[in-house]
Order: sequence, then structure tokens, then C-alpha cells
Amino acid sequence: QFKEDFFVPRRSVNGAYHGDSVLAAIVKGGDREASVLKILKRGATRITGTAEVLKGNVTVYPDNLRYSTVFVATSLTNGARNGDKVICEITNYPKGKLPGGKIVEILGESGELYCEELAIIRSFELETEFPEDVLAEARKVADEKVILGKRRDLRQKLIFTIDGEDTRDIDDGVSLEIVNGNFVLGVHIADVSHYVKFKSALDKNAYSRGTSVYFPDRVLPMLPKELSNGACSLNEGEDRFALSCEMTFNKNGERLSYEIFKSVIKSRRKTTYTTVQSIIDNDNNACEKYADIVETVLNMKDLCLALERKRDNAGSVNLDVKEAHIYVDGNGEIVIPPCERMLSQRIIEQFMISANEAVAEFLQKNNAPCLFRIHESPAEDKAASFCAFLRDLGINVKEFKGDITSADFQKILKAAEDKPYFSVINKVMLRTMQKARYAEENLGHFGLASSCYCHFTSPIRRYPDLFVHRSLKLALDKNEEKAQKLYGGIAHDAGVDCSARERVADEAERKVDDLYKLAYMSERLGEEFDAVISGVTSHGIYCELENTVEGFVPLEDLPKDRYEFFEDKFLLKGTKHRYKLGDTVKVKVVDYDLGRMKVLFAII
Repeated sequence: QFKEDFFVPRRSVNGAYHGDSVLAAIVKGGDREASVLKILKRGATRITGTAEVLKGNVTVYPDNLRYSTVFVATSLTNGARNGDKVICEITNYPKGKLPGGKIVEILGESGELYCEELAIIRSFELETEFPEDVLAEARKVADEKVILGKRRDLRQKLIFTIDGEDTRDIDDGVSLEIVNGNFVLGVHIADVSHYVKFKSALDKNAYSRGTSVYFPDRVLPMLPKELSNGACSLNEGEDRFALSCEMTFNKNGERLSYEIFKSVIKSRRKTTYTTVQSIIDNDNNACEKYADIVETVLNMKDLCLALERKRDNAGSVNLDVKEAHIYVDGNGEIVIPPCERMLSQRIIEQFMISANEAVAEFLQKNNAPCLFRIHESPAEDKAASFCAFLRDLGINVKEFKGDITSADFQKILKAAEDKPYFSVINKVMLRTMQKARYAEENLGHFGLASSCYCHFTSPIRRYPDLFVHRSLKLALDKNEEKAQKLYGGIAHDAGVDCSARERVADEAERKVDDLYKLAYMSERLGEEFDAVISGVTSHGIYCELENTVEGFVPLEDLPKDRYEFFEDKFLLKGTKHRYKLGDTVKVKVVDYDLGRMKVLFAII
């Protein structure tokens, strides 16, 4: 097998299409050229696209422009009309003709937002409904009463939750006390494994989903709402089964000890990041309304800052990549507010990271199976390209040799934090780093500068956390041998499968976010915005707005000039005008292209 890519000219494709697995031969004397000998497996069995009706027959034009147009005979159109968004199953690949297919579902009118979103969901084959046996099991287990049993009773402790305004599945609650000058932090996580038994119908369905998927107008949850919003959610004032991790830190953020145990908790307050930030900012109304947690919140702020300083000293890479929080308001309007990362959010981030580290260390120490969250160091060739990119921007960096450390990347961010292209560097750095994944072997987490890390804090919405909970509970009961027998053999496959499902969910969420950004900007034609140049090509420039919406300015729409493209300097240079990565510009929204999911700008 070859790791490099080969070019296959049209004459040598031999009936293959995008996504097909093929047997190919290298063409002698060609420059990395190959010829397809045999099609081993077809890549696409179903596509989403728009129907065009002509003389009773339908031609389906795929949403993904890499796929071929499909011909559908009159008897197989399922009543599709001109302009319908459809799901088309490919049934045959006649030689020298378009692939043939049949329409299996009509989603609605092409171009309508809900219909386009549904097409993306279908294209990723995401599950939108739960099977009846899964729903029945969820209803049954959700009715169970919460009984203390042998668990530790924490219902009198001041535990509260901090989440986004629209969060319904509440995995985690937090508590904090000052004891002998030290911080005693409690992270209390819903015990989902108490309800979702290994190899049950609920468990098998959760495994196949892998994760909840979040869109601006809906959630495709990993578990039915009876559990995700009900029995497992740490709702205010209700008894809940939990797994608690209590950690003691000194004033420098150094962990002195930790204890993990099964518990029953009762959240005293359901708060939001906005509310907690108002308390931190000493807002009188918020402090008066939430007087019972004000002191705790201020102590949490102090611990968060101490933990951040400690991680910073360890070389943690704190990327500042803007992520839009797109939502639909009560009037049905799309809202994309400017990105803001509040201290209240950083508090929860630091507390969850600390709990994840403690649990991973406990499982490793006790030789119990774990799905570690690993993040390997960047590949040398990508790191070298990143260095070249930085030098072209005028940032003096040493050539990476041998092992690359997270501290190396941290220094780069600190050197560039006041530059206009800082956000662009964050994006390129993110692409340079490897993708984090799940694995049964602990290889450390590069970005967090953590030697031992797992996901423990979100079992309602992530299957790896549920896996960790099961192994952890057996380890707490001194049943590590049973944990190895039950879960050790499946850990490798679970890591691979959960990582794959996470990638699918991430890509689907990005595509739907792009769709909503496009719909949002389609209502703003003619409006002007400040932007930063986020990409430069020989065909034009990409510009990003403060709210993360990115648009394209084609070369022919730039001010008239003779432009030359300098790829290594990310620069389009004319005799009168120049456009470089990181420059600030003013743009006008002039058009949008739904097929290519592109917003089109013009430079003012």
C-alpha cells in the first residue's frame, strides 16, 4: 500500500466515482499517475440531491458536488416534483451512462432551511428516532426511585450546576469548600451507567450513536429524553445517582489528594454561565438573587485562575479558536452573537479537566480498562510547514527538531497574541496538530500537556464517558479483574468506533452551522461589516467576520489591478492594492451560493 496520492486522469477512471474503493496500477513514466483496474466497492449507496423532472424521468443533482448526477426512470421517482430535495438510492452503474437510481424519500422543497438541514442529517446517516424497544426500556428504568443504599449521601452539600442557557441534559454539578486554607473541589457526574446496563437495548443503541449531535434548532441525543433530560439530568431540587470526584488543591493549583466514590446528590441551583459571570462581575441583582452561592463562586474563580496558571506553566496550549454559538430565538430568527469566552466557562473547563485527569490516573493505577483521551504530538512535516507559515508572517520561530512539546506551541501563541492575525494562527495551529481520539492505551494529551487523561464528565452525551464509568465503578468495588474481563477486550474497538462517530458528528455539526450562517447572511445582502482576511488563494480571498461567518471575494471582484499571488507569503499583490492574511478589511455582503455553501463578499 502507498501512503501518497496518485492522479487518475478521466480516461483512466474506468467507471469509478468519488468514494469508491478501487484496485489501481501505477502508470510507468507518469508523474504519480495511476489507472483504475477494478472497482472493489462502491462508496455511495445513497445521496441527497435536488430533483429535475423532464418527460416523467428525474435527474438528481447531488448536494455533494463530488458525486455523479443520477438518472431515475419514471417508475422509480416516488412522485418527486421539480425542485424537490430527495434521498436517492443508487441501484446500478451502466457503462458509459449516468448511474441509475430510485427515490426513496422526498424531504421537501430544495433551498428551504429545514429541508436542507434534514438533507445534511440524512447524508451523514444520523439516527433521528429511537427504536421502540429502546424507548420502552428508557421509560422503565427512568421510573426507578433514587435510594441511598451504600452510596455516600451528599444531598446536604451545596452543589449546583453551571451550563449554557439552552442546556437540557445536565451531566455535571460542582461544589467547593475551603478547608485548612486549601480548596476542596467536588465534581459530581450523573451516574448514567446505573440506568444504561451493559449490552442492553439502550446500551447498544447508545454505542451505535456514539455521541449526541447538536444543531442550532435541535439535538439528536445519544439517550432518549426520559434519561437525557429526566432521570440522568442533574435537575435542580431532585435526588440523583452520581459519581463524585473530590480533589484537594493548594492555593497554587497543585492537587494534593483526590477521592472518587458513588453518591446521591441534590442540585441546589441551576445556574448559567451568564448568571455566574454576573456574580463574578459583582452585579447587584445577580448577587442578591443568588446570595447562597456568591462566596462559593468567587472561590471557584480563584481556584480556576490558579489551575490555569499551573497548566500554563506546564505548557498547555490554550487555543483561542472562535466557535459560533448559533441558535434560533423565540421568534424563529437565527442569532449568531459575537464570540465571547467568559471566565465562568473557563471555571467549568478547568474543573472538568481536573476530574478527568484524576479518574484516568485512578484507572491506570488500578489496572482497570479505560478509554483514554489521547492527543499525540504533531507530525514533523506538518510542524515544518507551520514554521514556514509563521516565518512568512514575520514571527521568528526555531525549527522544530525531534519531539515537539506543547510548550513550543504555547510560546508561538504568546508571541502572536497582540497581532491582527492571531485568530488565523490559532486556526492553522489547530490544523497542524493531530486530531484527539480515544484509545485503550495512554499516550498522553499534547494540547493539555497532560500525561494521563480521559473523558468522565459527560456520560449523558458521550459513550466513552459511559465506558469509563462502568470500569470505574468496578475498580471502586475492587473488581478490577472483572472490569478487565468485561471491558478490556472491547476497549480497542470501542476507542476506534467512538472516535469515528465523533468525527461524523463534528462534521455534521459544522455543515449545519455553515448552512445556518448562509441563511443568516442571505437576510443581510448589502450590509457592511468589518472583517479579517482568513485565507488567500490565487482565485481570491476569504474574510471572516467577528461572529465567525466567513465569506469569499473572487479575484475578479477585487478592486481592478494586476494581482500576483505569493503562495508562501499568503499574499495577493497588485500595483495599487495588496491583501495579506490577517489584514483587516471592510466588506459588503453581495450574494450567496447554496450549492457551494458560500457567502460572497465585496471589498469596500
